[in-house]
Amino acid sequence: MKRISACRSCGASELVSVLDLGRVPLANALVSESELDAAEPRFPLTLVFCPRCTLVQILETVAPEQLFRHYYYFSSFSDTMVEHARQVVEKLTERLQLGPQSLVVEIASNDGYLLRHFVARGIPVLGIDPARNVAEAAQEAGVPTLCEFFGAELAGRLAGQGRRAELIIANNVLAHVADTNGFVAGIATLLAAGGTAVIEVPYLARMIEQLEFDTIYHEHLCYFSFHAAQALFARHGLRVVDVEQLTIHGGSLRLSLGHAATAADVSPTVSQLAEVERRRGIPRGEYYDDFAARAERLKLQLMSELRARKASGQRLAAYGASAKGSTLMNYTGIDGSLIDFVADRSTVKQGHYTPGNHLPIVAAEALLERQPDAVLLLTWNFANEIFRQQAEYLRRGGEFIVPIPELRVVGREVVA
Repeated sequence: MKRISACRSCGASELVSVLDLGRVPLANALVSESELDAAEPRFPLTLVFCPRCTLVQILETVAPEQLFRHYYYFSSFSDTMVEHARQVVEKLTERLQLGPQSLVVEIASNDGYLLRHFVARGIPVLGIDPARNVAEAAQEAGVPTLCEFFGAELAGRLAGQGRRAELIIANNVLAHVADTNGFVAGIATLLAAGGTAVIEVPYLARMIEQLEFDTIYHEHLCYFSFHAAQALFARHGLRVVDVEQLTIHGGSLRLSLGHAATAADVSPTVSQLAEVERRRGIPRGEYYDDFAARAERLKLQLMSELRARKASGQRLAAYGASAKGSTLMNYTGIDGSLIDFVADRSTVKQGHYTPGNHLPIVAAEALLERQPDAVLLLTWNFANEIFRQQAEYLRRGGEFIVPIPELRVVGREVVA
């Protein structure tokens, strides 16, 4: 692990502390049964704000090889993500008039859940993902995929081969890269003249205002406001021409970019969002002053709820062996004395144990088989999807405890 001393975007050395989550394990480092007795590495997790370019970021950088070469998150296990991808492909194909002469490149293409929709339309694609296991799954699904880390070097190599892209998609990856400027420079190099890059990032304003502190973990190095993103792209000759706010992942921004010299007309949404952020104070450090105190209050409320239920004899479980769930549980101190198991649809995760507190990960069907009294919903950002999938559990009297943005309990009324 390396600890930065200057902003990942602009290089300023004055960084202001926002939240310290303590020493926690890597959020996606699931533990096998044979590893339960081994020492588990923990790393500091500290969120800071850069007053110069307004980027919020963590101080710690864990080696990408350790984080991403073998990855447990397969996007295809989420119905929400698959449908989101289908809609994106449909919209972009029509808007950009993509066809057999086009090239679509997706950075961090995972198991091909998105690019396969372009393939079905006869549009040439190239996926890029450093995780060997998910890249292999994409290849098996018929999606050409390079198993490499993306950056300026790879972009230059592809461009030198004449493989510039009419469309570059980078969903939920910009926040993951240690060389932030090298990554964006690579997009500028790989993007064809007149081409479009579409980048989705979790939205900082939603994270702060909805108290989504569980989205902070070592894979997420940066947390973007529109101001911070715009400054980063401009540094590399890219202009934001459109911006949309999405509900996916608890609140995200979809940014459309082009080369500044050839970009299309800029949508009014760009100046509108910039003005909204200025009015809300997002570019100023005071905006973040009470975030740590609010996170601490929610921690105390959640632990009080779980302990009271356990003391009354209730059996408790959790749902969603996610990275955000790992942050939540390790920050609050939730362990096997409160939670019996974590249910998850992903067969890749089942049979493993959660980082830090070593809760067994079992199939989603366990909620019906064991019928715990209440289930802590760790993947609260997919709440509606999970309520539909677990409707029978709820009808039988089960409850979900939803921790974010504020503690609430839901029961059979959500599937009535």
